Amino acid sequence: MAVIEELIRRESDGTISFGDYSLDAKHKLADFEHEGDLYKVKTFSEITKLEKNGMFVYESVPGTSVFHFDAKDQIIRFQVAGKDTAQITLELEAEKEYEIFKDDISLGKMKTNLGGKLIFSVELNGEEQASIKVVKF
Repeated sequence: MAVIEELIRRESDGTISFGDYSLDAKHKLADFEHEGDLYKVKTFSEITKLEKNGMFVYESVPGTSVFHFDAKDQIIRFQVAGKDTAQITLELEAEKEYEIFKDDISLGKMKTNLGGKLIFSVELNGEEQASIKVVKF
């Protein structure tokens, strides 16, 4: 089972990893500085949530562990692990179209809502990480 025991950490490639879906009770860590931004993570078996500078970035229900999260202007990439199928919500640009890939296979195109939320589900089994890529059109 792959989890982030320290709740959030910097990776050597400049990305961050966060979340521990194995926890029975909610844990949180605030004011984690990375590249001039402050991150806050809340995580346990039921939910994992990431905020950057007080703004929503990522949420999964149930909780997940996210590895090498890298959000650029046009592409978001990360690996995700969890016990079961997770509904993932990302905060992106409002009313824009994005294509979602899991392990380099397209899951289709989706348009964000007025608030910029993109919601999709990923089947997880607790053993392997799924590679996710979200590309803006």
